[in-house]
Amino acid sequence: MPPVRIRDGIFWIGVNDRTTDLFEGLWPITPGGVSYNAYLVRGERTAVVDLAKAIKVDEFLDQVAAVAEPRSLDCVVINHMEPDHSGLLRTLLRIAPQVTILGTDKTVALLDSFYGIRRNVRAVADGEVLSLGNRSLRFFSTPFVHWPETMMTLEESERVLFSCDAFGGYGALRGGVFDDQCPDLAGYEEEALRYYVNIVAKFSPMVLKAIAKLTEVRVDVVAPSHGLIWRKDPGRIVGLYERWARYAREAGDPGVTLLYGSMYGNTEAVMNAVAQGVSAEGVPVEIFDVTRAHVSYILPSLWIRSGVLIGAPTYEAGLFPPVAHVLDMAGRKAVRTKKVARFGSYGWSGGAQRELERWFETLRWDQVLEPFEFVGAPSDADLERGERFGRKFARALWGKEEAP
Repeated sequence: MPPVRIRDGIFWIGVNDRTTDLFEGLWPITPGGVSYNAYLVRGERTAVVDLAKAIKVDEFLDQVAAVAEPRSLDCVVINHMEPDHSGLLRTLLRIAPQVTILGTDKTVALLDSFYGIRRNVRAVADGEVLSLGNRSLRFFSTPFVHWPETMMTLEESERVLFSCDAFGGYGALRGGVFDDQCPDLAGYEEEALRYYVNIVAKFSPMVLKAIAKLTEVRVDVVAPSHGLIWRKDPGRIVGLYERWARYAREAGDPGVTLLYGSMYGNTEAVMNAVAQGVSAEGVPVEIFDVTRAHVSYILPSLWIRSGVLIGAPTYEAGLFPPVAHVLDMAGRKAVRTKKVARFGSYGWSGGAQRELERWFETLRWDQVLEPFEFVGAPSDADLERGERFGRKFARALWGKEEAP
């Protein structure tokens, strides 16, 4: 994609990545890909805000050259040191060794650690304004959104906020870079939620602090480091991030994430009965086979829904390992304040429930029903009991004897 004018003198000079399989080496992004958004602000002096991953160096330099002479750049603003933002910095310095690199004081230390860069580096203070002559950039320290050195940069005359990882999302840009050019905004927002929970959710309190810090700042365009640029309705993505961040300390929306694993189909058979009971009470339920669904897609459902049902058989006197993996990742992402119950089969002995209850204590999840366990294959009576189990759990989410 060629550069795109955002406002007078402000350009998107980013690149798309549709070949990387795993974002951060962990989260699947095929087939949608991801964008590395970088920006060029042209005044009497020229600044580049954010860069891109090293594998995209040729594309990125072509983008810069289409708008300004790369050798004449005056400064590079590093909002975030993660290598998908800064990876081609050393190459850029070979072309434009005179540029001044700007970032927080923690950025200065990380530039040395990651790239051995010490020359022409300057730390900027929170709230500091950099003049480019006929326009200016203001810097806002926003630590742990999502590394300790992260900041945001505001172009003051056009009120464009370069928001770093905040307000971003998965998905390579499909021709249009703006929210009003996106043909499937609901689908994009779903991927933005997945991005949020995978990348930023653990630091939700800091997201809320950053949003509060910007409350008195007029912003007409939100330009993140990944995903769409919001010019028509910038408040939309800010509001979504604020809502998602609040789930870190709130129960979430009434709804059930149903996680199950089944070695020979016995737990799965009861899972279908349990799901039927939940749905019969009018409570939405999203079902994941944990042996097949990547945890990247499970975490968003856990994050936004108040209830968790776990269908897990006993495996070697313990918890079915794929279920344990999901719970481990939920703990790492600080998924809290959930109501939970478990059902599952066992053979010669139990044991899954004992291990699971240790997870509930670690996660601070509230077990609201006694577990429902059965031996071997479920009987017709077990299937009926499973349906009642699902109904009872759904009612517990509403906090009533009967669902409304």
